[in-house]
Amino acid sequence: MQEQKTKDIVKKYGFKFTKSLGQNFLTDDEVLKDIVDGANITKDDFIIEIGPGVGTLTRLLLDSAKKVCAVELDSSLIPILQEELNDFENFTLINEDALKIDFNKIIGDETSVKVVANLPYYVTTPIITKILIEGYKFKSLTIMIQKEVAERMASKPDCKDYGALSLLVQYYCDANIVRKVPPTAFIPQPKVDSIVIKLDKLNEPRVKVKDEKLFFMVIRSAFNMRRKTLWNALKVLKLDKEAYEQAFLNANIDPKRRGETLSIEEFANLSNEIYKKKNC
Repeated sequence: MQEQKTKDIVKKYGFKFTKSLGQNFLTDDEVLKDIVDGANITKDDFIIEIGPGVGTLTRLLLDSAKKVCAVELDSSLIPILQEELNDFENFTLINEDALKIDFNKIIGDETSVKVVANLPYYVTTPIITKILIEGYKFKSLTIMIQKEVAERMASKPDCKDYGALSLLVQYYCDANIVRKVPPTAFIPQPKVDSIVIKLDKLNEPRVKVKDEKLFFMVIRSAFNMRRKTLWNALKVLKLDKEAYEQAFLNANIDPKRRGETLSIEEFANLSNEIYKKKNC
């Protein structure tokens, strides 16, 4: 079947965008190509695409990868995708919610798995959190997301964008911005700029922690009220005063500092010292 542009496919099927699903389809050929190039896809790769839309990016992925499995929530897009991509034998389509799916059932025995997605803004953080926390064997995630969220993921200490999301992503991945994307690259046009960011999964988490749940609890508590000192922010962990003092002392961290000033290594040291005090 002859390749068609996104706008042509939308018009051909009379597709109506659903605002509640945050649907914004890419129309810029250069951006589409940059996503595929940025993901560094080879013929050995099994691609999971979340939110394929009308399949414009999917077609490019199918040309480059061994297989592509597209996960689409909107049932009205399923017949469009089936029709537009029926000439590809390496294509699988699943009509499910990516937030509820067990990706291991899709991955099976595949060893080189990469995620590519133009994510709706409202589910960006939940989907990325699910993929990282649940420990699926992805090599990388190349995703189009809201500019501000991408900047938070790649941010470093002492920056206004640095926070719990930065540390979650950087605990599991190297984060590199591929390119910026203006609203004019989509239909309908969003009100904000977007960024394509690539998250390369580390072989091991960036720092060693004794209890991941506690590690992330310490981080969330430190950023729940950014202007609080660590001493005040971490009172929710309910350690006695002497244990707190000793944990900060052993981690060589001033309790008057704020969470936004701590590196991921310092958060790991502090959470490990708190773990010792909670379990002694």
